Order: sequence, then structure tokens, then C-alpha cells
Amino acid sequence: MKNFLEELEWRGMLHSKIDGIEEKLNTGKVVGYIGFDPTAPSITIGNYVQIMLLKLFQLSGHQPIVLMGGATGRIGDPSGKDKERELKTTDELDNNLAHQTTQFRGLLNFDEGENAAILVNNLDFYKDMNVLDFLRVVGKTLTVNYMLQKDSVQNRLEGGISFTEFSYQLLQGYDYQCLFNQYGCILQMGGSDQWGNITSGTEFIRRNLGEKAYAITTPLLTKADGTKFGKSTAGNIWLDAKMTSPYKFYQFWINADDADIPKFTRYFTLHSKEEIEAREQEFASDPRELKRLLAEELTKRIHGEAAYQSVLKVSELLFGRNADREMLLSLSGEELETVANEIPTFQVKKELFEEGINIADLLAQHTQILASKSEVRKAIQNNAITVNKEKITTHEAVVSAEALLHGQYVMVENGRKNKFILVAAEEANAL
Repeated sequence: MKNFLEELEWRGMLHSKIDGIEEKLNTGKVVGYIGFDPTAPSITIGNYVQIMLLKLFQLSGHQPIVLMGGATGRIGDPSGKDKERELKTTDELDNNLAHQTTQFRGLLNFDEGENAAILVNNLDFYKDMNVLDFLRVVGKTLTVNYMLQKDSVQNRLEGGISFTEFSYQLLQGYDYQCLFNQYGCILQMGGSDQWGNITSGTEFIRRNLGEKAYAITTPLLTKADGTKFGKSTAGNIWLDAKMTSPYKFYQFWINADDADIPKFTRYFTLHSKEEIEAREQEFASDPRELKRLLAEELTKRIHGEAAYQSVLKVSELLFGRNADREMLLSLSGEELETVANEIPTFQVKKELFEEGINIADLLAQHTQILASKSEVRKAIQNNAITVNKEKITTHEAVVSAEALLHGQYVMVENGRKNKFILVAAEEANAL
């Protein structure tokens, strides 16, 4: 078992804590939780900071609770927001919660050992409580003066905050009290922007139960350029393979700024301090290898070995010098779809392939790969054109339906660097 706080400290993942938690953690198993509101259809890589916190907590011998916000997701957390959230429908929230629950079960150990993780939906705390009970039981605990002091409220006073979002900290505070009563949970964790909400929970337990509860927060993880972690130029990086392909997930880490890699490695790898420091010393002059190792570890952990091997095949086809026809033919339809999302792609009427289409007509008239038939001829003369990794040697060559990989895709190359995917479709529109 590892010392949890020491683990957080050397990883740079400890921002704030309530005094006394060290002694509690050192005396035996502690039950601790983090809450997640299902406001999106999938967990994002931004959420993964807190998931790693729970993972390290569990690996240190303690018992994590994942609290799904079936109730708080209906309210909207004002923390870090400069305006009111748009409320999700209950159906959307329920669907999000169901999918995220499945994702969490693949990220933490819920099945084995005395410290197997527990999954709780906070809607269970409120679904049978009417508004008068809520005001008497929950609303009486904190004064308005106390609640107004929280940064999440202070930052919104000028622009306005609804009673709905103002009351969010009451729900989060009562959540902690319920988990304390039901599971002996004495620790709530989260990002540093959650400190106000978390300490409202410790206040609930102090005032209503006369007991002591604790809090730990992590720093908000940002990139070297100051931007928010968890997004690329294309938007959120999701842990759902259908929303962010394993290839794009892998590339997020490969394309990270060199300056971010030491921090990212400490936050997300499961290797020890000694292993990380040895690796950084070994590859001090080759940050690309450090990024590759991190991308490999995380892609395998989130998406599995098979998905990682698929990523390598797609990467080799797109960037490798040794990609050949055999390798191209080994790609699945899903892998070719990933390739199509990464390079210029054109739709071509399927009937043209079925009839057989001249290579010059295909590249000059039905796509924008080359501007004219004369350019196609010149490129062929220079041995620059390949179709599915086969060299085209004459401008009279015909591309037929037999060239369609998985009945849909054709790969065209003009020289080594210019790669294109043609997608057979009922109607032709350049993608």
C-alpha cells in the first residue's frame, strides 16, 4: 500500500486539505468520495484527473465512492461558471448517467477486495423528499451569510445567480452527510474550484452530526500555454470511442506540448516516482518518446490492447515509411473510417466504380486531387500515383468496384505525403 498524501504530493496533485486527514489515512482504510454530475453523454479527459485521484486512493488501500449526480445534475453547479447553466432534460440526464456509470465500472475496481469501489446516485437522497422537508432538514443547516462567502456565489453576484444554482452547495453538503451516515465516508475530494462546496459538506456534518469530516482538493490542471486541460483544437476529448476515436485520443497525447509532459505523466501514469524519473532521465533529449509512452499507457488503459494495436496500424499507414498494400488490406472498415477522418476525403458515386472509371477522370473530374487530366498524366509519368498502394503506370488505368476496400473505401496517393480517401456513396459530395 502507498501513502496517499505522499503520492499526491510528489505527483503535484495536492492543492488543499483539512488538517488531521493525514492521521486518519495512516490509521487504516478511509472511505472517500468524489461527485460527478452527468451533464455530458460521456466522461471527458478533463474528468479523468478526478478519476485518477480515486484510482490512487484505491491503490493506497482506501475505499472510493463514485457519487453520480442524478439530483445535482438537475440543478447545475455554479462553480467556475459566469452565467446560468442551461438545464438538461431529465431523460438526457438519465441517459448520460447510465452511460457514465458503465464507463466508471471500467476505470475503477468495483468487484474485488475490501476496498472495492461503491457507486451511488444522489437522486436516491432526494427522490422521496418534498420541498418542505428539504427546507427543514437541509435548508436550515447553513446560513445565507455563510453561503454568500463561497467563491462560486461571490463570482456570480454581479451578473446574477438563481436560487436554483445558489442552493447547489446545500445539496452537495447534504450528499456528504448522507454518505457519512450510510458508508462512514469521512473524506470528500475534488478540484480546487470545489473547495467551497466540499467545505459546506464538512460544515453539514459538524453542525448536524457533531462529527469531523475532511477534504482534499487537486490543483486545476492547465496546459503550458495556460489553456484548460481536456480539450484539443477540435473540442473535448471524450473517453467514449464513438465520440473521440482511440486514434484521436492517442494523438492528443502525442501532440501535447513538450513542456506539459512531466505534469501529464505525474497526473496520469500509474508508474512509480522512481520509474518516472528514470524514464525522464533516459529520454531527456527525446520528449517524443516520453509522449509516445504516455499515449500508449493511457490508450491501452482507456480503450484496451486491441484498440491500441489498431491505432498503431492507422498511424503507420498515415505517417510510416513502411506501410504497404498488405498492411492497408489488413485494416478494418472502422480503421479505414478513422483514416478518412484524418486526411482529405472525397465522396464519389458508387456507380462510377461499378461501371469502371478512368484514373484521369477520377482524379481530375470527380475529386479535387489534381486540377486537370494533363496533371494526372504527368504525375503518373513521375510514378507518383498509387491506388490502394499499387502504382499506376498508365493514364488509361481503370478503377473498378474491385478496388473498394470493405465495399466503400479507396486510398489514393500523389507522392509520399499527399494521401486521400475516396468514399463510395450514392450521391457524390466532397467531404
